[in-house]
Amino acid sequence: MFKKIFFSILVALSSLAFAQNAQHPKFNIKSIDGKTFSIQGADNGLKFSGDLKGKVVLIEFWGTHCPPCRMSIPHYIDLNKKYKDKIAMLAIEVQMTPRDILLDFAKQKGINYNVFTQVGNNNFVNYLAARAGWRSAIPFLLIFDKTGEIKFIKLGYISEADVEGVIKILLNSKKKSNERNNTKIIDANKSKKDENSTK
Repeated sequence: MFKKIFFSILVALSSLAFAQNAQHPKFNIKSIDGKTFSIQGADNGLKFSGDLKGKVVLIEFWGTHCPPCRMSIPHYIDLNKKYKDKIAMLAIEVQMTPRDILLDFAKQKGINYNVFTQVGNNNFVNYLAARAGWRSAIPFLLIFDKTGEIKFIKLGYISEADVEGVIKILLNSKKKSNERNNTKIIDANKSKKDENSTK
């Protein structure tokens, strides 16, 4: 109960931390298995289309040589199975692992969500980094609600239970038409210094 209240009450910080951008560029990002996703910038987050539209979207900057990133993989596999049609996970590898090695890595780990390399998607990575204040430490997680509004930003390792807590809140939040969603989670980095992040 405390965690739910904690997640529910604290968040305006995430929205504030996501810098406004006068221009809203559009990106076509390509996963390692060849899927293309169209994403456009928006005032308070991102505008998702196609398979991402209407879902809670998780975007993580991670690396194959990052221990806490590797620890998180089974969590995201489980959550993707559990919330298959309600969430979308986009994992962008930012340690410049070659695509063929990354494909083998994803296969060995049984990754069932969308994996991308920074190479070829660098404009999107730079755009997100500038707006979210990312300074290269990983893992770095952003969670967007069903409308594409940024709701959660976390640098460093986060448990499966905590990620699921955020997902549940965002899936259960109701938004009336033409009314801003006031569901707030938290910029988790403001609440606790996490020493599990790596560069």
